[in-house]
Amino acid sequence: MLTLRAGLLLAVAAPLWAADWPWLAGGYLLLCAAVLAADFWRAGPIGRFELSRTHDDKLSLGAENPIHLTVRQRGRQPRHIWVRDEPPEAFVISQRIHEGWVAGLQSWQATYTVRPLRRGDYAFGDLHLRWLGPLGLLVRQAAVPAAHPVKVYPNLYEVRRYDLLLRQNRLQELGLRHTRLYGQGSEFERLREYQPDDDFRRINWKATARRHRPITVEYQTERSQNIMAVLDIGRMMQSPVADMAKLDYTINAVLLLGYVATGMGDKVGLMTFADEVVNFLSPAQGKKQFYKMLEMLYRIAPEPVEPHYGRALSYLGTKQRKRTLMLIFTDLSGGSSMDELLRYTVRLARHSLPVVVTISDPDVGEVAGQRPQDSLGVYQQTAAQQLLDERRIALETLERQGVLTLDVPANQLSIAVINRYLELKGQMRL
Repeated sequence: MLTLRAGLLLAVAAPLWAADWPWLAGGYLLLCAAVLAADFWRAGPIGRFELSRTHDDKLSLGAENPIHLTVRQRGRQPRHIWVRDEPPEAFVISQRIHEGWVAGLQSWQATYTVRPLRRGDYAFGDLHLRWLGPLGLLVRQAAVPAAHPVKVYPNLYEVRRYDLLLRQNRLQELGLRHTRLYGQGSEFERLREYQPDDDFRRINWKATARRHRPITVEYQTERSQNIMAVLDIGRMMQSPVADMAKLDYTINAVLLLGYVATGMGDKVGLMTFADEVVNFLSPAQGKKQFYKMLEMLYRIAPEPVEPHYGRALSYLGTKQRKRTLMLIFTDLSGGSSMDELLRYTVRLARHSLPVVVTISDPDVGEVAGQRPQDSLGVYQQTAAQQLLDERRIALETLERQGVLTLDVPANQLSIAVINRYLELKGQMRL
């Protein structure tokens, strides 16, 4: 491919032809051809470059996953290069073409991000390289075979970030209000000096006598408590918020909940349902349980049917006799299904602690608050307001019956779920 410089060089022949000097114009063009051939030869073949792509084995759903491109040159002259990757078309890509200079016998790197919007199996394609000849007259290009499959899992990036901030004692950066709740619960944690706001009933008088100053006992919240994530995978959970389905936001939240809860020593389980119970994983402790949850969440597929709360929650009640925190992720659509959800969650509340978790849609609120400009706008506003009213009534009905609820925007769901779990655990509600 010729550059602008080469075009200007060849354009000089035009006035020679116009001046009726064809022999001179022809000789000039032959000279240009020789120069272009020399530039092509000196640019070298694709074999002078090594191209590679690196990324995590498992990409994270809904996260900005970094993809690293590396170009290593075997030649000694610096080269102006352009690199284009072929990520899956279903991904949101931050940048397609990367430009730079690679020095002789050196490497050049570029990074871009991809944001997968669905779980599943995908594949990257080849890498494409363009490089400029040393005279700047033409650009050579070639494709390097680099096709490679990749799997998109629930958001492991957020799990890694939580783990890193936990080790650095910086979890407030995630928006978590607290993670380890001293002073509550009944399991002994440690002795420390008495503080003015401590409960005097927790003073350890034997330690106080030995140390000749007030010493209080700190307790931590109990471990080995049961946590159950219950996912509605029916029709309404496929509705999108921004560019992801509600179900996928929910899956990311459940994965982080599983990691946090197993890290705190609790037993975590998972159940998915639509018109029937689809998957059931009994609560258990440890990292092995977390990886079982990860694989199950990776394989979840939505069902184009209405959820049957009666079957699902009856089954859950028979499987979980011990008191359990049951986080029920669903979409509140009103009607008879809402009555069924209310009836069975109230029944579960007799021996467990159910929490109904839903995702609010900011687009619906925005449409409901707009001033309509035409008849279509009036219809859209009326429909949006009706949806909001039905949702509000459903949540209020659940709360009046003593069922806890959590209704948050999609982008705040994961942290809100963790905060509610920690809050209930700290209040010894489990």
